[in-house]
Amino acid sequence: MQQVIGPESTAERVALWRALHVEIDPAPHVLEDEIGLRLIGPDAGWRARGDMNPETTSLSRACVVARARFVEDLVAEQAARGVDQYVILGAGLDTFAQRRPEIASGLTVFEVDQPGPQAWKRQRLVELGFGIPEWLRLVPVDFEAESWWDRLISAGFDPSRPAVVAETGVSMYLTREANVQTLQRISTLAPGSTLAMTFQLPLDLLDAEERAIRQAVENAARASGVPFLSLFSPDELIELAQAAGFASAQHISTSTLTQRYFADRTDGLRPPTAEQFLVATT
Repeated sequence: MQQVIGPESTAERVALWRALHVEIDPAPHVLEDEIGLRLIGPDAGWRARGDMNPETTSLSRACVVARARFVEDLVAEQAARGVDQYVILGAGLDTFAQRRPEIASGLTVFEVDQPGPQAWKRQRLVELGFGIPEWLRLVPVDFEAESWWDRLISAGFDPSRPAVVAETGVSMYLTREANVQTLQRISTLAPGSTLAMTFQLPLDLLDAEERAIRQAVENAARASGVPFLSLFSPDELIELAQAAGFASAQHISTSTLTQRYFADRTDGLRPPTAEQFLVATT
């Protein structure tokens, strides 16, 4: 039986930042997601936490809503052309299935995550009345002891049909070897499959302000036992994706995301340069 241990701290922060975007940033909102907040059910003082400070977390809020919106737009686009499988690696408190059922119900959505936090999420979805529809597959994986690929296949994933695979906020916690292995595995999916993956830039590619912020984030991550292990330049990651076997690989820059989702904002909310996207297709 899977042990119910609650969400991981990083997943909780991401969900709360998404809710904070709706609560404190003016419309139009890049993403409207307060379901993660409902899942967590924090105490009344959560907004006063140091990691929820409106001023110091503006980059983080912009980052998490931009990455989620970009992936969801990509999934909608691929679903419209007939792709019917969507895999979320390190799903955490992702709420696409609950917020966008008009798209998600036409797919089989596979959420891959650690067993304990996922068992807790399953319980909360049931308690809140969302349930687990047949098209939503929660795939528990102990990433250190078993193959996420084998568990995904066991959950009904069909590698002979195209899929969208999303991996956001994960690559920096993996070794370079693990990242390469993930690229190699996903590159074997059916033609027409797409990987959307975020990655963190090395310090020397950041300006002085973001470099200081990154160093603080890395120090905090190291202190909590989840150090950053892999940083990539765009050219380096594109080369790794091509070497892994993808038919094409494209870098989606922060400036692209800013132009797409933040251009008309007057409040100065912008995503950080530190996190970028790789989009690779088979």
